[in-house]
Order: sequence, then structure tokens, then C-alpha cells
Amino acid sequence: MKLQLNRTYFSSEYTIGKLYIDGVYYCDTLEDTNRDINRNGRFDAGEKKIPGTTCIPFGEYKVTVSVSPRFGRELPRLQNVPEFEGVLIHRGNYAKDTSGCILVGKNTIKGMVTSSTKYEVELTKKIKEAIDRGETVIIKIY
Repeated sequence: MKLQLNRTYFSSEYTIGKLYIDGVYYCDTLEDTNRDINRNGRFDAGEKKIPGTTCIPFGEYKVTVSVSPRFGRELPRLQNVPEFEGVLIHRGNYAKDTSGCILVGKNTIKGMVTSSTKYEVELTKKIKEAIDRGETVIIKIY
């Protein structure tokens, strides 16, 4: 399974994107502020991660599903993200609901996503099913 996250709007407070599954649009995303300005997958050339307010670098990451100690439920987890640990895809509405994680839902209201529980549950199920079929799940972030 291939997930693709196209970041489409960058503000000083949050980042909005569109998530695709195997090339088909699935939902919108909300993340913290982008600080990988040159979009090369690293914080370099004066770029700096600010803990709790920075989205993960652009790039490609393997996705697994495991129980989150914080949330107590199975969630998609991105592997080997530079300078980050425990990056999940989960529900939430505002940038304050994430610390580098990717929130899923519908961007129907400026600066937030709605219906996120539905999208989190469905996406987790789809990823688990793909893994159970023996597929490797990758997310590429543009």
C-alpha cells in the first residue's frame, strides 16, 4: 500500500495536506508548522526543529500499526523519522492536538480538520488489512 501526503498549504501555525491511498484521494491532513523549508527531508541550512510545533520532514517512511502507549489504541506509526520519535497518524482537530503527528479528517473549517475519528479508524483498518496481506505500507510526503 502506498500512501501519499501532498502538503498544500503552509502557514506559520499549521500545515494542511491531502492524503491519497494508492493514488486515490482519501482525506485531508493537519500538521504542525513546516520547518523543512528546502523540502529535502532534513533540518539543515539554518532550519531547526522546534519540539511540539514542527511537522516531520518531507520524505518517505515505512508505516506500521501498533498500540500507542499515550492513546491506548492501535494507530499507524511512521518509522525512522529523522529527529522524531513516536510519529503517529491519528484523530484531532487543531494543530495543538499534534506534536509532529499527522491528523486526518476533512479541512472544512480554516485551520482545522473535522470528522477525524472516522478517518483515523478507517485508515488504521485499511493499513492493518494491507499488512495482514503481506504488503509493505509506505507514506511519501511531498
